Amino acid sequence: MKKTPAPKNPVGGKGTMVVFTDLDGTLLDDATYSFDAAREALAELRAREIPLVIVSSKTRAEIEPIRLQLQNRHPFIVENGGAVFIPLQYFSFPLNDAVHRRNYHVVEMGTPYPLLRRALKEIQQTVGRELRGYGDMSIEEITVRTGLLPKNAQLSQQREYDEPFIIEGQACPEERLIKAINERGLRYTKGDRFYHLMGPHDKGRAVRYLNRWYRLQAGHGHNALKTVGIGNSLNDLPMLEAVDRPIIVQQTDGSYEPGITLPQLTRAPGPGPIGWNRAVLSLLQ
Repeated sequence: MKKTPAPKNPVGGKGTMVVFTDLDGTLLDDATYSFDAAREALAELRAREIPLVIVSSKTRAEIEPIRLQLQNRHPFIVENGGAVFIPLQYFSFPLNDAVHRRNYHVVEMGTPYPLLRRALKEIQQTVGRELRGYGDMSIEEITVRTGLLPKNAQLSQQREYDEPFIIEGQACPEERLIKAINERGLRYTKGDRFYHLMGPHDKGRAVRYLNRWYRLQAGHGHNALKTVGIGNSLNDLPMLEAVDRPIIVQQTDGSYEPGITLPQLTRAPGPGPIGWNRAVLSLLQ
């Protein structure tokens, strides 16, 4: 993977803003996975040197090629907050709680994937319903369920901290499922297509971690640094709670996720990257 250079000033010489964004159904079109409709706003963020931090349920293997397409050189958060990847020399101070892996400092917050796989099978027995995880699915099934190309479906299977799953057949009472998950010290959230079994982490915890370092980098101007979060589904709620300006885009049917109700919440006009583009351009006016 080609290394992208870290910016000289991560906070941006012209801006006092950091934008955190979900991918699927937000910056990326829910059906085509294209960000073409958001190119104008993306170019404006780059011109103003405003960091754009990806916060996704996707794996590191999936996000890295997307970052190259976006010309993105900033940190990113994988698998619903399972880990934070920070390019080497991105911040001007040491990150003592990170490990050095390839071109990154990595802060792991999630539960190792093999433990999640084992736990999902135990939870299945407890609730008496078939819970089929990503690790149980073939590449062909994943392409059908997600619309991903086979090569991208393979990247999506390289999971480290989060197990997407579906409930087959008769629906499982939510309270029974939550109880079985919590009894194992785990939690779950719901994305666009799957439930997600994961450890005691979420997108919000990872965003707050990065916020702390961005404010430290900003130094005396940290009080002027504003954080923005853009999402579309319930697994984005912790991220939206962790920023100054939470924004949601429309679903493909024109509705908004009803479970996201926050003070100061902005509902962007338009689905996916269309709403994303309009929201960011409005922020920058």
